[in-house]
Amino acid sequence: MEKVSRANWVNLLFDREQPGFRYEILGMVLFVFVWIVACTLFFSDPKFESFYGFLPLPTLKALFLAATEGRFWVSVWASLRRVLTGITIAAAIGIPGGMMIGFYPKLRSLSYSPIQFLRMISPLSWMPVALLVFASFESAINFLIVMATVWPIMLNTAIGVMSVDTRLVRMALNQGATHLQLIRTIIVPASLPNVMASLRLALGVAWIVLVPAEFLGVSSGLGYLINDARDTMSYDRLMAMIIAIGILGFLLDRGLQKIQRLVSWSWVE
Repeated sequence: MEKVSRANWVNLLFDREQPGFRYEILGMVLFVFVWIVACTLFFSDPKFESFYGFLPLPTLKALFLAATEGRFWVSVWASLRRVLTGITIAAAIGIPGGMMIGFYPKLRSLSYSPIQFLRMISPLSWMPVALLVFASFESAINFLIVMATVWPIMLNTAIGVMSVDTRLVRMALNQGATHLQLIRTIIVPASLPNVMASLRLALGVAWIVLVPAEFLGVSSGLGYLINDARDTMSYDRLMAMIIAIGILGFLLDRGLQKIQRLVSWSWVE
C-alpha cells in the first residue's frame, strides 16, 4: 500500500465530505435530543412548571423573538467587542512574549514560576482590583478578559516555538542567520499553527469570563441580558441568551479553525 504523505493526511482530515463531518451533524442532533429528554424528565413535575422555559421549543421561540429586537443585537455587538478587544490585547502581549520565552531558554527559566503563579489565579478574583484601578466598567471587563486569555496564548505559543525542528534551526545558524532572521523566517511560520490553537483556546476562556464580568454594572451584553432574564424569571429568554452565546462562540471558533487549517496547510506545503 502506497504511503500517504503528511499533506494528504491533512487533506483527508479536513475534507468536509469525510465521515467526520457527518458525525459532527449527528452529534448536534444527539445533543438536542438529550436536551429535550433531560428537561422533560427533570421538569415533568407540576411544581417545576415555571421552568418549562428551559425546554428547546420555548427557548427557540424566545431566541427568535429576541433576534427581532434591536436591544438584543446591541448586546451581541457589545459582547463581541469586549471579547475581541480583550483577546487582541492578550495576543499583542502573549504572542511576542511566547516567542521570546520559547526561543530563549534562560528567559523561559526566569519567567516560568511567575507565569505559572499568575495563571493559577482565577481571572474573576481580579474583579475588585479592576473596579478600583479602571475608571470605566468597559476597561475593567477588558482587563479581566486579558488576564484570563494572555497565559494560554503565551504558553501555547512558547510550546509551538519549542516544537520547531531543531535541524532547521541549526541549518539556518550554519548559514549565518541572525536570531532576528531565524525568528522571522523559521520560528514564526512554524509556530503559527500553535498560535492559532492558542487563540481558539483563549476564545473559549474569554466567553467563560465575559458573562460574570458583564454583571459588573454594564447595561448591555449577553451576560447582562442573562442576569436581567433571571431577575424577571423569564427562563425561556434566559436559556435563549445562553444558546446565543453558544452559537456566537461556535461561529467564532469555526472562523479561527478555518484560518488555522489554512496556516497548517501552507506550512506543510
